[in-house]
Amino acid sequence: MNKSFKTLIGAFAALAITATTALAADITGAGSSFVFPIVSKWAAAYKGSSGVGLNYASIGSGGGIAQIKAKTVTFGATDKPLTSKELAASGLTQFPVVIGGIVPVVNIRGVAPGQLTLDGTTLAGIFSGKISRWDDAAIKKLNPGINLPGQPIAVVHRSDGSGTTFQFATYLSRVSAEWKNTVGADTAIDWPVGIGAKGNEGIAGNVAQISGSIGYVEYAYAKQNHLSYTKMINKDGKAVEPTVEAFRAAAANADWTNAAKSDFYVLFLDNPGAATWPITATTFVLMYKNPGDAAASTDALKFFKWGFEKGDKLALSLDYVPLPDNAVKAIEASWKGIQASGM
Repeated sequence: MNKSFKTLIGAFAALAITATTALAADITGAGSSFVFPIVSKWAAAYKGSSGVGLNYASIGSGGGIAQIKAKTVTFGATDKPLTSKELAASGLTQFPVVIGGIVPVVNIRGVAPGQLTLDGTTLAGIFSGKISRWDDAAIKKLNPGINLPGQPIAVVHRSDGSGTTFQFATYLSRVSAEWKNTVGADTAIDWPVGIGAKGNEGIAGNVAQISGSIGYVEYAYAKQNHLSYTKMINKDGKAVEPTVEAFRAAAANADWTNAAKSDFYVLFLDNPGAATWPITATTFVLMYKNPGDAAASTDALKFFKWGFEKGDKLALSLDYVPLPDNAVKAIEASWKGIQASGM
């Protein structure tokens, strides 16, 4: 074998290794910023153990739905579940990933995390602009021990298509008939007041910078950005803090077997129970039942299987609640409907 031929063989071998590496890293996802912190943690750990990479774009649930429908990613992620009719029309299936809490966050001088208490009606009044100052009687009534400033409230909301917005606005619709009738709930709504920001990241950044502001983010963003979250009065009239236990309590009575029959369309908003966090949510992964790239689809399912089986500690470290075993069993059974899943 001459030297030039050996060189050529070596070049082909190197190319094969490069191609294999590219294929191994060819899981792509986009959507929910709610779930971005844990997907990032899982992806780093999974690549370390499997060599398979994941590229996930935190662009909001609306973007995730659009990208999976455009077939530009292996999976989309949305905090707004799609109905069975919507899924069938696009040839998609969906399943939940982890459970977390959406929390109001504030920037009020002298107010520490968990010190301010709000209820659903008051929160709806703030985001509708009916309650416009921090020393409003409704807020003072809930917080008699706090010296609240006579400062205008600066509302920060999502500007992009957001499943976090859908969950938050759906909660407000459940506790306020006025909100339901005048604003409603969807991934994008006509906000009565406030400034828009992109992603949970954008809201967290704006609230951190704007004195007198209030926004809503997934709890991991509140902790990572050292924001002052509020307590909430839940359906049972109890003031609760956002904790793993409170998120778990909100989802405790989910009937996962029946949820599987309705394509896992589940909401955990304003659930009863003394310990429940009232704005608890989950993120849903969207995938094609007949994927164009079967190998990438199989790799994605292997990634989520790993997350369900070995990612619990990482989820808890970010204050997400891992799905219970009966939910995981129902989800993995549903994967049989994805062609060539190899699972």
